[in-house]
Amino acid sequence: MPGAVRVDRYSSLMTLAFDLSDPSAFESGLPHDVFRELRRDDPVHWTEELGGRGFWTVTRHGDVSAISKDWQTFSSHTGAIMMADLPVEDLAQQQLMMLNMDPPDHTKLRLIVNRAFLPRYVNHLEAHVRDLAREIIDGVIERGEGDFVTDIAMELPTQVIAEMMGVPKEDRIRLFEWSNRMIGSADPEYARSPDDAANAAMELYMFADELAAKRRAAPADDLVTALLTAEVDGQSLSDLEFDLFFLLLAVAGNETTRNLLSHAMLALFENPDQWQALVAAGETSPYAVEEFLRWGTPVMQFRRTAQHSATLHDRTIETGDKVVIWYASANFDEAVFVDPMRFDVARTPNQHLSFGGGGPHHCLGASLARMEIKVMFDEIIRRLPNISQAGEAVRLRSNFIHGMKHLPVRF
Repeated sequence: MPGAVRVDRYSSLMTLAFDLSDPSAFESGLPHDVFRELRRDDPVHWTEELGGRGFWTVTRHGDVSAISKDWQTFSSHTGAIMMADLPVEDLAQQQLMMLNMDPPDHTKLRLIVNRAFLPRYVNHLEAHVRDLAREIIDGVIERGEGDFVTDIAMELPTQVIAEMMGVPKEDRIRLFEWSNRMIGSADPEYARSPDDAANAAMELYMFADELAAKRRAAPADDLVTALLTAEVDGQSLSDLEFDLFFLLLAVAGNETTRNLLSHAMLALFENPDQWQALVAAGETSPYAVEEFLRWGTPVMQFRRTAQHSATLHDRTIETGDKVVIWYASANFDEAVFVDPMRFDVARTPNQHLSFGGGGPHHCLGASLARMEIKVMFDEIIRRLPNISQAGEAVRLRSNFIHGMKHLPVRF
């Protein structure tokens, strides 16, 4: 088995004191010093893995982007996109999810829902999303304090994706809870038992099936109906394929934007001059949105699997090797960003890779996320200009999602 025995080609050019495979190692924030050393000295680094066979860590912007585009060499399907290897039966199921596919299968599934996320469609939603953002602020403003993550950042993306999917208003909080339990499976605050992530997925599947039954009886203009009526190569989605697609939309549609909003707010607290610049302007510029995305990097990494041997920076990657591409490093690459550790809401150009490095897996919801970020911060700037941090930020225990669980605020 490739990677089962370490040979010379796996010898590292530098030794890491930081364990990139350990979710708890990221609870204090992104390991910028580690990534900086790797970009400089060992940009394709063989990395020992806690309980696994090891993987290649790729940290430079250009390499992450190139691998993202080269699905023929670096597959999302062969081993799926999570760092850890899955048991055979679990892998077979996960390979039915769009996120874990390569073209042409990935392309066919993506086309089912692509229209709902196109910029011209998202633009039609903006007025309504702005109304939702105002209602969210209305709900907290008189209290004068709260948890930015759960009271503000969580609300908007969860409400928006739930509406798009046709989830009843009273059930939307359940999407947030299921998402936390699945994405936060390594975090004791969210994982109530070792099987909790799997249990959360099963609960979500049952909910999705109940909603599907209602839409079969009474179709609506929503994503659930689109999934139920879609055909791929003349075949409707199976129940499992539908469930996996529902899970992907529900989790990705709220998790990433929620964490991005939270990290952006924390960065603004830590850089008050940048907050004052936004308040003085009275709105969130497109440059600020892109800097939020670069700085927050909600998905830290994805895994790919080599389909054939390849050479990168004099390192030989063999067929079957795991290759982990770190967006959280690429977004701070000194070769691409001037003074990358400076948070600058006027930064331009800003070639961040927070929506992926291009290629088939470029984020489906990029336009929607950008709009939600701008709208939410526009309302915060206008109505909570004196917002301040009231306690320590609490980060998610994960080496996959750059998550934040709590951020106490007052206003």
